[in-house]
Formats: sequence, structure tokens, C-alpha cells
Amino acid sequence: MVDKGTESFHPFYVSVTEINHNAKEKTLEVSCKIFADDLEAVLKQNYKTKVDLVSPQQHEQINKFIGDYITKHLSFIADGKPVKLTYVGFEKESESVYCYFEVDNLPTLKKLDVNNSILQDFNDTQINIMHVIVNGNRKSYKLDYPNKQASFAF
Repeated sequence: MVDKGTESFHPFYVSVTEINHNAKEKTLEVSCKIFADDLEAVLKQNYKTKVDLVSPQQHEQINKFIGDYITKHLSFIADGKPVKLTYVGFEKESESVYCYFEVDNLPTLKKLDVNNSILQDFNDTQINIMHVIVNGNRKSYKLDYPNKQASFAF
């Protein structure tokens, strides 16, 4: 039952990470979709400050927090080599936030090992769903807390 007085309540905790290998650009394009209230709460918990994702005054600080938090909780090993995740930015859409990242200089991809513990430090019922697309071939995996590792082979 949803409490109508609690606008931000939702009955489950989930993030969706889309990972697309762009062979033409030689990049890995990454987007993480997270409930806005959960992201605000975990950033507040980790950085010990009030967080408002829509505040123009906090935009620069929020960018730093999101980039730092996600890169500590999401990492990749592409074809046996660790790769650097670069934060691009975020946008808020309704009750969700999309956080964007990129990995440069990745001409081919045969195997991707993912370590994804997004929001697992916030809620022990967290589910992290991942979709990986390489050469038009899409594979998906669901990580239930406390699991945080998955491998994709193409």
C-alpha cells in the first residue's frame, strides 16, 4: 500500500544500467537510471550534506558527488583489462535520474566483467539490472543484493 502523503515512497529499490558498445566511436556508452529520492539519500549519506538534484546552486557539487559515487560503485574490466569510467553528466526525469558515463578507446569488446554495487550501501533489498549491447547483441543480468558481479561474453 502506498502512503499518499509520502510522495517519494516506492515499494522496491532498483537501478537499471545500460551499457552500449559503440564500435564506430570506439566507446562504451553507459547510462544508470536510479530513483531520484534514493540517489539523493545515498549522496546525503555518503557526503554528509543536503542534496537537492534540481537546485541550480548545487548543480556543480551534485555533478562531483554523482561522478564520485557511481565510479566507486560501478567498474568494468573489458577483455581482461580494467577501463576508466568517465562521468559525462546527469538529467532528472520525473522520479528518476539518468547518470551518463563513457569509456574511451575501446575498439572491440568480446567480454565485459562488471562490478555493480550501486545503492547497495543504502538498501539491502537493492536490485541492479544491467543491459549490455555489443554489435546489436543484447544481454541482460539482474544482481540482487549482496551480489555485485556479472560477466558478459559476446
